Amino acid sequence: MHLDGYAARYPNAKLERRDGILEVTLHDGHGGPLKWSGSAHADLSLLFRDIAADTENSVLVITGAGGHFIDGGEPGSFQFDQTVPSPGADQIYREGKDLLASLLDVNVPVVAAIAGNVCPHAELALLSDIVIAADDAVIRDYHYEHCVVPGDGVHIVWTMLLGMNRGRYYLLTGEPISAAEALAWGLVGEVVPAGSELDRAREVARRLAAQPALVRRYTREVITLEIKRRLRDELGYGLALEGLASGYGNWR
Repeated sequence: MHLDGYAARYPNAKLERRDGILEVTLHDGHGGPLKWSGSAHADLSLLFRDIAADTENSVLVITGAGGHFIDGGEPGSFQFDQTVPSPGADQIYREGKDLLASLLDVNVPVVAAIAGNVCPHAELALLSDIVIAADDAVIRDYHYEHCVVPGDGVHIVWTMLLGMNRGRYYLLTGEPISAAEALAWGLVGEVVPAGSELDRAREVARRLAAQPALVRRYTREVITLEIKRRLRDELGYGLALEGLASGYGNWR
């Protein structure tokens, strides 16, 4: 797999590579902030798989356009019939597993540069090896307040990173987490002035890319082992419960 074979394949992601550092900017298709949608859900799992298969990538940097990482959701974009079994529900189940698994299968260091709104699916940034946050970044998860079971990986990532009690609190309340709080609690590695987060992420990425290829690849593998284990053991069950409850509410 080479970059020219997938760079233009995904309408919500702009891809650029310099000196082996692949930069992925999430956007709405017109250069504005990404609104989470069914198409983004489907595309990103395939995008990360393509990135993982491209041996010319030495470091991955993920960021968002328009001053936000992910700026809320697109109402009504997740729709499926209520027949049993529902093909739509099965599609979301498969995509939900592939989205995080393929991100973790990227076998080079991953750096995220986040700013503004980081919601929903903040875990796409928080699963990065290094997270650089602008001081205006606001992280939150609003699955529960939108009548959706937070079972698509956030139940694993938030409790793993925040601790069991604090993670459950924020999943149930949807309260925002400031950049300063995120730094104090270990969700992010650095907080920098807004507007400088991507430059700092690029600087960090260049340092990471300077190491030999096997060191980069095997380091990424060893430091994600526990996350992969928990996702393998717990993600499918969480997605199943989310799907079972979907008849009682939807993104709105």
